[in-house]
Amino acid sequence: MPSTQAKRSSVTSEKGATAPRVRFMRRVVTAVGVQNISLLIAIAVLMAVIGSQNPEFFGIANIRVIGTAIAITGVLAVVQTLVIIMGALDISVGSAAGLSSVTSAMVFTVSGPFLGVVSALGVGVLCGLLNGCVIVFGRVNPVIATLATLAAFKGVAQLISDGRSQGYTGADGFFVFLARGTVLGIPTLIVILALIALLIHLILRYTSIGRNIYAVGGNDVASRLAGININRYILGVYMLAGAVAALAGILITARTGSGQPISGSEGLELESITAAALGGAALKGGKGTIAGTLLAVILLGILTNGMTLLGVNSFWQNVAKGGLLVVAVIIQQLRSGERRIGLPA
Repeated sequence: MPSTQAKRSSVTSEKGATAPRVRFMRRVVTAVGVQNISLLIAIAVLMAVIGSQNPEFFGIANIRVIGTAIAITGVLAVVQTLVIIMGALDISVGSAAGLSSVTSAMVFTVSGPFLGVVSALGVGVLCGLLNGCVIVFGRVNPVIATLATLAAFKGVAQLISDGRSQGYTGADGFFVFLARGTVLGIPTLIVILALIALLIHLILRYTSIGRNIYAVGGNDVASRLAGININRYILGVYMLAGAVAALAGILITARTGSGQPISGSEGLELESITAAALGGAALKGGKGTIAGTLLAVILLGILTNGMTLLGVNSFWQNVAKGGLLVVAVIIQQLRSGERRIGLPA
């Protein structure tokens, strides 16, 4: 009998010791998020596979290349996440970036870097305001509205630049600092991405504005009945998206040394939407995190860099990104438990 009691007490003590560890792990999983853990595992596996094929992948120089390469896509993906959480979409961010890039370079050649940057940001805000006005006052679906402005902004950029790169900023200290400078040893492009991500994360997590954006995306009817001015939020979020797109355009100008109407900005809308969806932002709105989006951006950057190092045809990169977007949407549908189109109820 004493031996049986000893065994029971031993089992009880083991359970008592295990329980805090289980609770701790649950807290970690909750804090990080299941979606983010999946992304971390995918990143680790991808790095292991690529690194085993090409040891240069883990070099400091290559890591810096990945970091600077994802910066422009990253800032757009972060603000795209904000738009998606609100229950909308902005397909025009790439074209707005191209128009802002051309504007920054053309004004720079006449008035210098300060006015070049300010004018580009102004153009971006106007692009966002136009998107918001079409959606709010024209009562147009955000996808259709921004699909139309995608073509319009691209056309304007081609008209004012005659379809060619404009200006030369490669000798200007400010643009060189943006493209190749460092802050405390960290590339400026990565610092800018981190600051934009931190700003939007703080807005979403710790302000009433962020809570209202989640509410609008989750249930716009209930939000309206609760007194939230939905139209004001739509206009504000799209103007912010336009400003961040303009920042991306300025970074494109800095990296290429000239204003680019199309080259450098084409396809950025797809990459930003893919990163946001892959990071867990629900395309129907009301759900998403900046941390998840950043992990997805890193995953896409590693995938692109790895395919380049391994000599994979660059066209396959677009195939991979499109495939990841499809996978992300399928996963969202499965998790939501909603009826899929074409399947019996």
